Amino acid sequence: MSPNPNLPPTQTVASSSDDVGPANHVPVLLNEVIALLLSMESSATLTQQGSRTLVDGTFGRGGHSRHLLQRLSASDRLLAIDRDPDATRAANQIAAKDQRFTYAQARFSELGKVLAHRGIEHVDGILLDLGVSSPQLDLADRGFSFNADGPLDMRMNPAEGQSAADWLNTAQENDIAKVLWQFGEERQSRRIAREIVAARPLATTLELADLVARVAASPKRVLRKHPATRTFQAIRMHINAETEELDQGLKQGFDALSVGGRLAVISFHSLEDRKVKRTFKELSQPPQLPRRLPVRHNLAETPGRLVGGAIRPGLAELNANPRSRSATLRVIERVR
Repeated sequence: MSPNPNLPPTQTVASSSDDVGPANHVPVLLNEVIALLLSMESSATLTQQGSRTLVDGTFGRGGHSRHLLQRLSASDRLLAIDRDPDATRAANQIAAKDQRFTYAQARFSELGKVLAHRGIEHVDGILLDLGVSSPQLDLADRGFSFNADGPLDMRMNPAEGQSAADWLNTAQENDIAKVLWQFGEERQSRRIAREIVAARPLATTLELADLVARVAASPKRVLRKHPATRTFQAIRMHINAETEELDQGLKQGFDALSVGGRLAVISFHSLEDRKVKRTFKELSQPPQLPRRLPVRHNLAETPGRLVGGAIRPGLAELNANPRSRSATLRVIERVR
């Protein structure tokens, strides 16, 4: 198959003496992900080829990928993708040591193109670990964290689109308030938007975090988390079009599965989880057809089945990794 000019090429392996392994990154719900993804029996691949092809659609720094590779057979394959260019070096280190692993810098909403580019028709398991990763939060210059001062950026790929500062400093007050409410469910959205417009231009994360803290502070409110949490989440989701990405990722992910293959999605807030839950429910229910309509039996069958319910971290994981506290894992299996 000839290369697709609309897709980035497979990342070449670059030698490096620096270790960019996930020393400080703890993959969330790791044991559950491995158990659920590797216990399926995909008829298309396992029966015909004796091997499996898995996709890590949110590679990050390779936490889940590294552990999956430890449990895959010699004939299995793992394709990882990520839109963040900082993920490339960690991926190159894995690719240099393991021929079962390939990587492409791309959005998971481009999964269909990535697979077609490599001549892959179906895969046996897909993982999507949504939201911002720990390494992105820990690097102040990426602009995701309200706990460290850095440029107000928040882009998953700093080479694409508009930064958070550019948008906040030019957007209409009503548009800012709408984003804060729609993507952050922030009750103080209008007040925060008004103060942002009054304080412009904003340039750093702490400027924004301090502004939100002043607006949201109230002796009557007991805050269990930083008052800027919802605001930062909402702006990040808007800047990176995360809702649209998730819609496409869920659709293309399920379409790419072999019969028996599974799509596992980890979300970190209710907005994402509701979308995943609703999509999986629709895929696991038979279509609504008029009563007494003569149709072939297979047209009334469900394309997928839910694998258990919502899975959340246990006490041991919460103690070891407090950032996992809001994680929810849902899994669907393709049945036809």
